[in-house]
Amino acid sequence: MQPLFTQGIDSPMLLDEETVEVSDLSAREGLAVEQKNPFLAALGDRVRALRARRGMTRKATALAAEVSERHLANLEYGVGNASILVLLQVANALQCSLGELVGDVTTSSPEWLMIRELLEQRDDATLQRVRVAIGEMLGTGGGNAARSSRVALVGLRGAGKSTLGQMLADDLGFPFVELSREIEKFAGCGVSEIQALYGVNAYRRYERRALEEAIQIYPEAVIAIPGGLVSDAATFNQLLAHCTTVWLKANPEDHMRRVMAQGDMRPMAASKEAMEDLKGILAGRAAFYSKAQFKIDTSAQALEPSFLALRLMVRKALDLPT
Repeated sequence: MQPLFTQGIDSPMLLDEETVEVSDLSAREGLAVEQKNPFLAALGDRVRALRARRGMTRKATALAAEVSERHLANLEYGVGNASILVLLQVANALQCSLGELVGDVTTSSPEWLMIRELLEQRDDATLQRVRVAIGEMLGTGGGNAARSSRVALVGLRGAGKSTLGQMLADDLGFPFVELSREIEKFAGCGVSEIQALYGVNAYRRYERRALEEAIQIYPEAVIAIPGGLVSDAATFNQLLAHCTTVWLKANPEDHMRRVMAQGDMRPMAASKEAMEDLKGILAGRAAFYSKAQFKIDTSAQALEPSFLALRLMVRKALDLPT
């Protein structure tokens, strides 16, 4: 029986170009049991969600932030960090947001403040229309490209981007581009080496440069996009503006199974909590992946039906014979 998906080169790591967290149960259990302040608990939730979206381990985040893992764990679990509550009290006394107090960019000028006030409490559909309109006005994109012959496949490693992408490119007669390969060409080393030597921020710069060059070089192409690209809003806006986008979606169990089938046993070897970490990454990125124009659920069907559905969807979008 033909395997559903073969190995891609999304990265040599677990799910995309970053490693998922190995949950530190001992640290979690060692935290003092106390009544959590709702603000601190919500802050911790946001930190975990942001870290999951970027696919960063707690260790890597603590290293980049130059704080201890223990301090970061306390922050994520909503304990300690009393100083931020003092700032919150001062902000409440001054009748301003905490962002305005600490200098968030959206509070840096009267125009920013007025724009932010206009957008507050708007629903997602309204915010999306505003985002697209701003992108068109500024010439930076931000909306989905209308019938672009660059087809970008987004999603986590194990969704089928490499396998289905190559099949689709062959069918359309387009070049197939693994953006991870292009990133490695720019850097002169592998994805893992880029991050180990230069850090995640440097990797993001290479990623954006690789996407920009692919857009310039290929008027027609099928492009497999690294799973974490959605973590950089500017790069993701560029992708949406210049490519026909398809989210290859799979459930966490299939992501895990396919990665292991590729010979990467680290998900299970690293921690029995790896599945929860994976679910966290998917939850953190799903809202961004869903901005793609189209979606194919590769868990719902085998390889051939998935390809046929993708082929029909893309050919119709590009107004090509089906």
